[in-house]
Amino acid sequence: MTHPLLLNLSDLVCGYQGHKVVQQINLHLNAGDIGCLLGPSGCGKTTTLRAIAGFEPVQDGEIQLAGEVISRAGFTLAPEKRHIGMVFQDYALFPHLTVAENIAFGIRQHPRRKRITAELLELVKLAPLAQRYPHELSGGQQQRVALARALAPEPQLLLLDEPFSNLDVELRRKLSHEVREILKARGTSAVLVTHDQEEAFAVSDHVGVFRNGRLEQWDTPYNLYHEPLTPFVASFVGQGYFIRGQLLSPETVQTELGAIQGNRAYTCPIGSTVEVLLRPDDIVYMPHSTLKATITGKTFLGASTLYRLQLPTGSPLEAIFPSHIDHLPGEQVGIGVAAEHLVVFPAQGEGTLQPDPACSGVRRYSEDS
Repeated sequence: MTHPLLLNLSDLVCGYQGHKVVQQINLHLNAGDIGCLLGPSGCGKTTTLRAIAGFEPVQDGEIQLAGEVISRAGFTLAPEKRHIGMVFQDYALFPHLTVAENIAFGIRQHPRRKRITAELLELVKLAPLAQRYPHELSGGQQQRVALARALAPEPQLLLLDEPFSNLDVELRRKLSHEVREILKARGTSAVLVTHDQEEAFAVSDHVGVFRNGRLEQWDTPYNLYHEPLTPFVASFVGQGYFIRGQLLSPETVQTELGAIQGNRAYTCPIGSTVEVLLRPDDIVYMPHSTLKATITGKTFLGASTLYRLQLPTGSPLEAIFPSHIDHLPGEQVGIGVAAEHLVVFPAQGEGTLQPDPACSGVRRYSEDS
């Protein structure tokens, strides 16, 4: 089922004092969906979020919410008139107000204030703590209060700026799933900013990968991982290494690991030099294989072990083997390649990876998928 378009960014340009922080950003979010702006520090994702909130002016392009232009060059609708909620990184709770009073702060004049507050307390599982103060809560509980407070006015769109950054890893993982469930239960559309891809994938329906102020790809988590449109997206999302190869046919690449055949065709010229992305799950343990790699390190993950490998040519790889397979660094192991879903990019100069429209896979890429 396709929901109506809610948020639309068209050729968005933002910056400061003539410096363009983000350039030509195009993305859209349907009603009820959760989007994420993902990327390394300084890539422009927070500036984009602040522009959506109305905190930053737009130099070019425009932002539409539910069909209404809320920002364009020379015009910025005031943040309080945008019907947008915000959850800040530090939660910004009022220390002198109880949990219930914090949640109700934005709807003090609402005739159903008590009922809405009670419903949200139940939704975020804090009803027993309604009369406590913020300093009496854990970090995770404070985060849920901030979320409930932002949801109380029933915004058309909720923005979350690094909402889990102050929490430990295990609590971040738990709360990211909880937040998704809460937003979906309310049917609330949201955009969050993070640099943590696990967090982005856990919460979001669509993720935008930013690099140097540009949006490299806006897509589903599945497509970002399996159908990266640029080498940067391929290397930033998930683990993996590129190895060099030569295209033997539209589906087959000759590499130092042998001929690897994929399940889709590439339009690069036959014989051209390419870079093949190999992720840890593409490399399998084959003790009797003639193809050997040296273990340079390992990380025990419980049900599996991540091995860092080096091929005879010096090329690095990573592989995930079942945890009962136990080898030590320095040992050689037999490996094989199981990479039917092959991701290939053209090689343009030694060590340089550039996307090329003339050389691309047959991709199942759609913003509406």
